[in-house]
Amino acid sequence: MNDDLHLFSEANLHRQLETAPFTQGFYTVRFYTKDGALSRTKTGTLSEFYLYPSGGTLRDSGFNLVFYDSQFDTYRGFVPPHTRSRKDGMENDRT
Repeated sequence: MNDDLHLFSEANLHRQLETAPFTQGFYTVRFYTKDGALSRTKTGTLSEFYLYPSGGTLRDSGFNLVFYDSQFDTYRGFVPPHTRSRKDGMENDRT
C-alpha cells in the first residue's frame, strides 16, 4: 500500500479531507498533476484543488470543474469532516 496522500484516488481525497482546511465553502487539497490533470502516479508537480461538499465537485486552481462524485456530495448523504461532532460531544465550530 502506498501512503502518499498526493496520489489521486477517491480514498486519498477522503483521507486528505480529514485534515484539509475548510474555508469559504470548500476544502483545499493537493494532488500530483501531469499537464494540469490529476495523476495516480508520482510526478514532479503538486497542484491545489478545491472540493465543494455542497455539490460534490472538485475544481482546479482556476475553479474549473475537474469531476463530480456523489460520495462527496452533501445532498447525497456525505457528511463533511468539519460538520461532525467531536468525541467530547461538543459540536465542531469550524465553518
